[in-house]
Amino acid sequence: MKIAIEAQRIFRPNKHGMDFVALETIRELQKRNDDNHYFVIVAPGEDRCLEESPNLSIIELKSLSYPLWEQIALPRTVKRLGVDLLHCTSNTAPLHCSVPLVLTLHDIIYLEPRQHRSPSLYQEMGWHYRRLVVPHILKMCKKIITVSQFECDRIRHALNIPSERITYIYNGYSTHFHQQPDIDMNIVQKYIPQKEFLFFLGNTDPKKNAARVLKAYSLYLERSSVKRPLLIADLKEEYINNLLQQEGITKVKSHLYYPGYISNKDLATLYNAAFVFLYPSLRESFGIPIIEAMACGTPIIIGDTSAMPEVAGPDALTVDPYKAEEISEAILRLETDNELYQKQKEYGLTRANLFSWRETADKLIKLYQSLQP
Repeated sequence: MKIAIEAQRIFRPNKHGMDFVALETIRELQKRNDDNHYFVIVAPGEDRCLEESPNLSIIELKSLSYPLWEQIALPRTVKRLGVDLLHCTSNTAPLHCSVPLVLTLHDIIYLEPRQHRSPSLYQEMGWHYRRLVVPHILKMCKKIITVSQFECDRIRHALNIPSERITYIYNGYSTHFHQQPDIDMNIVQKYIPQKEFLFFLGNTDPKKNAARVLKAYSLYLERSSVKRPLLIADLKEEYINNLLQQEGITKVKSHLYYPGYISNKDLATLYNAAFVFLYPSLRESFGIPIIEAMACGTPIIIGDTSAMPEVAGPDALTVDPYKAEEISEAILRLETDNELYQKQKEYGLTRANLFSWRETADKLIKLYQSLQP
């Protein structure tokens, strides 16, 4: 088969979740000797993280905006290439396409009621764009893929999609996320002076629950005799200051480190160096950082909502993410109960073995084959 894969953002330097899902899956597909030829369609960018091979061609498209790229440049290119199908990997797709369409719909958060406006104009515009095009696209899709049983059920019921048109394929994690016997302190100290810190990977999306994490951290500092510092990824100082003022906890700021975006290649070292990884989100369709941290032997604290318990499994340490006190108590339990800490560490390492990009690619190839003309 000749398969076009939309991966518009994978060459951008500061990649996030959906970008890595597309990139790592494509890398696995590229390893196969399966008679398929993949045309990966991208926007130009500084991080050329993928190279061509006999079974994979890279097509770079320029456009003035993302909607023009997706709605005009992409379908024109697909038609010119003469492919058998198009797989769009990041929630949206062209409204008109000349070949069968497969869509990876990571979640439908943007179709659900929201309590807050998006924190930036770019995110606000993206929210409206998705709400506009996704309901129309879903009617065209030969197959819809999502990333967990939770999200599959939610999409199917919310949008009345027949079960035979939607399936879920779990994400994996990159192989550089593993236990490191010798932690490179030069990497750690780019972000925080010491090991054994608390680690929170968030962003400005309200679902990441940053305000309650900071409130929980203030409660932790009041009760802990250790008072570990908190490393916060992907949040700017101005945003953190606003949250601290909102919660009335500005005194904790001296314990915080907030370097902004953290390179994916450094994340594994930081997971290894961390005492615990905090991921008490309000809503996740999967949550790749959960298994990344587990694979590094780092105990995790996750929200007990949406897909997180499904991914982390029955013995993970879960909390009500709406209750800062519960988050704080979970941190203190791990800090004061070494037996619990070691059990969580060992459990995470075992659980992470259930996920891999190879398995993701295997299931995706079977799906492609099922749509073969």
